[in-house]
Amino acid sequence: MENSVKPIDRPPWGILAILMIGAFISMLNETLLNVALPSIMKDLEVTASTVQWLSTGYMLVNGVMIPATAFLIQKYTARRLFLTAMSLFLIGTILAGFATSFPVLLVARMIQASGSAIMMPLLMNVMLTSFPPEKRGAAMGLFGLVFIFAPAVGPTLSGWLIEHFDWRMLFHFVTPIAAIVLVIAIFLLKDKKKDVEIRLDFLSFLLSSIGFGGLLYGLSSAGNKGWDSQQVYITIIVGAIALVLFIWRQLKLEVPMLNFRIYKYPMFTLSSAISIVITMAMFSAMLLLPIYVQSIRGISPIKSGLLMLPGSILMGIMSPITGKLFDKYGGRLLAIIGLSITIITSYFLSTLTLHTTYTELILIYSARMFGMSMVMMPVMTNGLNQLPAHQYPHGTAMNSTLQQVSGAIGSALLVTIMSNRTKTHATDLAASAMKHLTGKPTPEAMAEMKQQIAMKAMLEGINDSFLVSVGIASIALILAFFIKRVKPAGNPHGGTADKKVVTKLAEN
Repeated sequence: MENSVKPIDRPPWGILAILMIGAFISMLNETLLNVALPSIMKDLEVTASTVQWLSTGYMLVNGVMIPATAFLIQKYTARRLFLTAMSLFLIGTILAGFATSFPVLLVARMIQASGSAIMMPLLMNVMLTSFPPEKRGAAMGLFGLVFIFAPAVGPTLSGWLIEHFDWRMLFHFVTPIAAIVLVIAIFLLKDKKKDVEIRLDFLSFLLSSIGFGGLLYGLSSAGNKGWDSQQVYITIIVGAIALVLFIWRQLKLEVPMLNFRIYKYPMFTLSSAISIVITMAMFSAMLLLPIYVQSIRGISPIKSGLLMLPGSILMGIMSPITGKLFDKYGGRLLAIIGLSITIITSYFLSTLTLHTTYTELILIYSARMFGMSMVMMPVMTNGLNQLPAHQYPHGTAMNSTLQQVSGAIGSALLVTIMSNRTKTHATDLAASAMKHLTGKPTPEAMAEMKQQIAMKAMLEGINDSFLVSVGIASIALILAFFIKRVKPAGNPHGGTADKKVVTKLAEN
């Protein structure tokens, strides 16, 4: 779709502020439950592989919905999209706050996610079209406060609430904030754009839902059912076939739902690959560490949350700084340094013991988050900068889709690895213990031995998962050496983008 080029008067800070607050609380909910998972497991009597669906399912719905956001951003006004998204998010939050069973809670989380899916691509698109290229790094640094700081601070807030209240308070806390944001948006959010008459290709939407959903469901189910289960490998195969058909259809459509032609821009392709890998590593740690801290070490939820607070603050401080550094030095140097730190700290997390000190955990986790803060937004911005302006909705939708799906798949995969390796270690440890057992132990001694074996087996399973994340982050580091600084592609009418002018989407 062709778009007009208009000079910038000044960025629409009022609209951006409302969108940022809405996006902040929606992203906050992505990790808000992580610290609460052990409490929910106990209260609703579900396993670790089942309860992780509260996080994985949330990201899955985001991944299924986000491919349609490029279409939605072009068709509807920012006001209409935001009000719809915030309403869905509020309904899901209220329902989750009163859930008394796991299925109801899971459905509520998915309703929340259907609203959240729209907010982040919408905010990113408005940011891209509101700032000239030479100021975009700093602007995206502000965006990074939402993208990085919100999910990072979630565990800290969650830990404090769980320590003092029931886990349902996590949703009761967010409900009034979401309601206030919705009311403010109704009265203050304005948009001059008119709706555009374009249609969504429902076959594409169906194929993307089956594709992403099948892959994630199969990977998540492997933790409970095993990799040799028919249900696991059939859903993965069906998901993979649907995803291939979805991509093929997008390349054939004149107006695709998700435009894969943007991958002809090499830096965007590279940034997508790095973002996928680093997101898998980041979200997996946010699930695995609370399980280690609470289930193995017996550390309280509030201390579990506080453990992650310094890293959250560090990411929040670094986000605008890395944006300015990106404007000055580009993305490659930042990505290489950040990924090197991520790999080293991930390795330390793969050597956890029953006696790793609380201080060590804080230092390692904070350093890891510091490293990631130097990678995410600079790499993403560098890739988007190469796209022509009329491709921004597709670029932001593609990035958001891949990040949500990769975060969900990464979490599901590494939790599955943890579960399977825990079973293997438990079997080996039990066999070793029985081999060295002398005499007939008392029931109390046998129960204590089983508990110790279970704890040690879970610890080794978590260590194995973190070791896999070291390999995942290493792939991203190799790719980072190929990053090149790019200038924005020519505008849709031809020519080079002027530094005093930003290509502004007619739809926004």
